Amino acid sequence: MATITKKKLIQVISQNRSVHPNDVRDVIQSFLDEMTGYLSKGDRLEFRDFGVFEIVERKQKIGRNPKNASVSIVIPARQAVKFTPGKKMKKLIERGGKKNPVSSAASR
Repeated sequence: MATITKKKLIQVISQNRSVHPNDVRDVIQSFLDEMTGYLSKGDRLEFRDFGVFEIVERKQKIGRNPKNASVSIVIPARQAVKFTPGKKMKKLIERGGKKNPVSSAASR
């Protein structure tokens, strides 16, 4: 498995779509900025077949210091971003990223 950075993603999209990397970078950065803005306001972002981003409340809990297990630590309640994959993404991940040859041929 590889780690794909924003820079690599920009490079791949730029080559695949024959668009200047600066234009791709601007669009991706604008997209990420808008997503962050909406999530910070508590909005839910839904992208069909891809997934849903939403803010959830994580409850306060008691944790343990791994170096000293007898000492408990209170982890305060907080808000976090939760991602739930869509149907299409779930299917692709379950198959290990391999496309189904039957559905690929049928969609042509």
